[in-house]
Amino acid sequence: MASRALPAVIRAEDLLSSVALSLIGRLNAELTERYPEEGATHFRLDAAEVAPGRGAFVVAYAREVPVGCGAVRALDATAAEIKRMYVVPEARGRGIAGAILRALEEQALALGRTRLVLETGVRQPEALALYRRAGFVEIPPFGEYLGSPLSVCMGKDLPGPR
Repeated sequence: MASRALPAVIRAEDLLSSVALSLIGRLNAELTERYPEEGATHFRLDAAEVAPGRGAFVVAYAREVPVGCGAVRALDATAAEIKRMYVVPEARGRGIAGAILRALEEQALALGRTRLVLETGVRQPEALALYRRAGFVEIPPFGEYLGSPLSVCMGKDLPGPR
């Protein structure tokens, strides 16, 4: 695994674009391999949930090649949820996930949200480490993750208006 940072440009992308669908397909395949148990994965994300004013879907490009993605969707008046975070294996360990996460935090703030929550899994130590480095802490399960023994839910308060 390379340790050099890989410069990336983060751009909003339509959730139904071919680029987004390709990255999400790779993410779903990896999660299905890590969590083969029935009902262990939570893939649902609707395009309306990441439409302007409700959320965002972003893609990271390195040298114009899509190397990662992530989404944020508003849950209520104060909170938003991080969804569909993924970096292609060949670009991991190079700062891409952190850049995506920072972009999603900015999107949440632009939506007027002051808290982020997310769900990841017990078999994703690299994701858990990323989120902890970014200031997320474990919280009780919420929403569709209630009763999901392989889920780890995390939350983070965002800075107030500047």
